[in-house]
Amino acid sequence: MDIKQSTKDLEQFRYRLYQKLDNRADTVMELLDAMCSTPDAKSVVEYSLSPAFRRSYSSLFKAIDEANLPENWLAERTISYLPRPRQRPFWLLMVDVTPAPRPYAQTLEDRGMVYQPEVVKGKLPVTIGHQYSTVAVGLEEEAGLTPSWVVPLLSRRVHSRDDKEMVGAEQIDSLLEDSRFPFGRNLTVEVGDTSYSKPAYLHRHRQFSNLVTIARVRSNRTFHHQYRPAETEASSPGKGHPTWYGTKFSLSDPESWTTPDETQTLWESSRRGKRYRIEIQAWHNMLMRGKRKPQQLPMHEHPFTLVQVVRYDAEGNQACKHPLWLLVMGGRRHELTLLHIYQSYDRRFNLEHFFRFGKQKLCLIAFQTPDVEREEHWWQLVHVAYAQLWMARHLAEALPRPWERSLPVMKRRLISPTLVQRDFARIIRQLGTPAQPPKHRGYSPGRRRGTRLPKRPRQKVVVKGPKTATTA
Repeated sequence: MDIKQSTKDLEQFRYRLYQKLDNRADTVMELLDAMCSTPDAKSVVEYSLSPAFRRSYSSLFKAIDEANLPENWLAERTISYLPRPRQRPFWLLMVDVTPAPRPYAQTLEDRGMVYQPEVVKGKLPVTIGHQYSTVAVGLEEEAGLTPSWVVPLLSRRVHSRDDKEMVGAEQIDSLLEDSRFPFGRNLTVEVGDTSYSKPAYLHRHRQFSNLVTIARVRSNRTFHHQYRPAETEASSPGKGHPTWYGTKFSLSDPESWTTPDETQTLWESSRRGKRYRIEIQAWHNMLMRGKRKPQQLPMHEHPFTLVQVVRYDAEGNQACKHPLWLLVMGGRRHELTLLHIYQSYDRRFNLEHFFRFGKQKLCLIAFQTPDVEREEHWWQLVHVAYAQLWMARHLAEALPRPWERSLPVMKRRLISPTLVQRDFARIIRQLGTPAQPPKHRGYSPGRRRGTRLPKRPRQKVVVKGPKTATTA
């Protein structure tokens, strides 16, 4: 890797970032540097103690309040630095939502019941708060780096009245419709979890000829083979409604499975050195039932490829309890091999690594504010900070702690987001910052004695019912 070019790119990225900041550019720039160089901060106000932040803690919150960045702001800043795919013939986009728990913020607006996984059995996997939808670019593996890197492009809060999957669909649409981005011109693959395999989401994106959707499907779904009329029916078609759906294909009933149209066997090694055999089977030209309400969704017009992935250990036993079922839909889906499909969905978990790193190392959900707009601004800044860490990935040095030296990743000297954050303070000391030092303007007189601020009104929690949303 060319260190001079990486240094030049990082300096250019930081300078352009600084030039595009409208309000409190110096404070926001120093806040981003403090976030990128302080991995042990437990609250947002602790960033004011970083040597990179030369201002008072009160200006930190003023910068967050005025850092109103457009949704596509980060995508415009990073698009010129994205490496073009070489190992695969397509761009990879990942979309998912993550919860922002705020169970005790009684004055925060638009809180609702959102999904949050629980590690303790017997507890309901829900919490009170907000949820955010993020779209990121999946990257190919680079030498010397861990494969968990992604580049976040878009982030948006999902309102309680919105459908979280359709919010992600709008974000993908904005990237494909913008001529400045290569996703609408070239073959692009989007991957999502089971919630993104519903007809409304799949039908929304069929207007883009270069987009292929890969989504996981639940093991209790039922699909159909595409109906193929017999020779007598084809020669003399009768009256009535045309037949679209053929025989059923129930994922929970192996007896309904037909002979696959394509198969492939792979071998993988885990980080602990265990060998696994991956059996991939595919059925082409499958159909799902459409919808009539609340809108017409003719899903018979969009056939897809159904893929089953089963993992076996060295003894031939099935490693997972249930097989992995994937749905591949799009006009150019036949250009993807089974290996492309499997690896693309496997890369989707890197977005989960990004969420975990943001929550543990960048205080993504630690900003306790009663203002919804400030919370949204903070989420945007965290995404920008992660993108800056990605820009500095080739300049960082591995600095393992004494108890981490025996880890396989440390032995291979692979650079992760955590290692870049540990070394980022040295990087910015060498490169410098475009932010200007603070100037003392005197002391503010503050509020007048006896001033009493009105109490913030308590907000009710939005609970969605089967048809409407209610408040509790």
